[in-house]
Amino acid sequence: MIPRASTDPVPTGHRTADEAARGAIVVGLMSGTSLDGVSSAVVRLAAQPDGRIAHEVLGIGNTPYPEAARERLQRAMHAATPQEYCRLHADLGGWLADAAAAVIAESGVARGDVWAVASHGQTIWHEPGHSTWQIGDPSVIAERLGLTVVSDFRSRDVAAGGQGAPLVSLADALLYAHDTQWRAMQNLGGIGNVTIVPPGGAFEGVRALDTGPGVVLIDALARRADPSVSFDVDGHIAARGRVAPGVVAARLREPYFRAEPPKSTGRELFSLEYARGLAADVDAEIPDATPADAVRTAVELTAASVADAYDRFLPEPIGDVVISGGGARHPVLRERLAALLAPRRVVRFDELFYDGEAKEAVAFALMGWRHLCGAPANVPSATGARGPRILGSRTPG
Repeated sequence: MIPRASTDPVPTGHRTADEAARGAIVVGLMSGTSLDGVSSAVVRLAAQPDGRIAHEVLGIGNTPYPEAARERLQRAMHAATPQEYCRLHADLGGWLADAAAAVIAESGVARGDVWAVASHGQTIWHEPGHSTWQIGDPSVIAERLGLTVVSDFRSRDVAAGGQGAPLVSLADALLYAHDTQWRAMQNLGGIGNVTIVPPGGAFEGVRALDTGPGVVLIDALARRADPSVSFDVDGHIAARGRVAPGVVAARLREPYFRAEPPKSTGRELFSLEYARGLAADVDAEIPDATPADAVRTAVELTAASVADAYDRFLPEPIGDVVISGGGARHPVLRERLAALLAPRRVVRFDELFYDGEAKEAVAFALMGWRHLCGAPANVPSATGARGPRILGSRTPG
């Protein structure tokens, strides 16, 4: 069982940890692998006597990146000058601060009632077993907003021997458990990850892993097919494409898919180069291939990699698979997941809870709240860390 929030005072500048555990408002910020923008949420959190967490989402926001910002982040994941990394770290801090200010204003919550901002930042490089690197200067956020900022959530778990991912397992178990059935919380952001949640929110049996690509390959190949779009809107491109089955079968032999969990991945593996190689393989298999065929094949590979992970590593009697992230809005991907994961029921997060765009922002709000309450936020059975750890670093407001 993950320990509940400590009652030891933490000098937050607003209230003690004990007071905050009984109820506090935190803003969560998430910039994911898909590079589409900043997801934000204003969340009221409070500890319950049974160890679970009461949460109320007071506001949700989504701030898209301008194309120039997206391109800067994309370049930084491959190679940039020290000057550009330095400037991007500060500039992203400003963009994150703007997103936080906007969602606070839209929620109607007074800024003085916010205890802290919990910012994931943007992952530039993730090397499980060694290190992980997220940018987005928390000092800029704190200075702009006058609020305490908790950031850099992954590093402590990696330092403790963990993967540093998936980190949303705590929220999945505490906030979204089914009363009587095992549930899979399947995120389909840039990278796909799943948390297996036992009935009733029990932590015994919680496991998680990155399943492989989410929408990172689909988005890259959609932009190749139509440079005017940043993703495959409503699945229109994939719907007119054909699958190259030999390419899917060959790519599923990628060693990552066979590696035992705990494990995590990212753009380090499923990169633009990987997407281009996939497209070249499709062109070689289908004589009259079109760019839409590469998109449709990427959809099939994504769905097949998720199903493969369930077949290999998840023997639990899962009742439903709750999907969230950009891939949950892709009709062709949803259809293929439903077929490949049957008889498990595939259902969108939005149908059971609230806007799935906010799910990861809510998770990081929870992690920031637990940091300031003096409570661990990783799930060692999910990440492989040596034990529970308080995650994140605090920058005073």
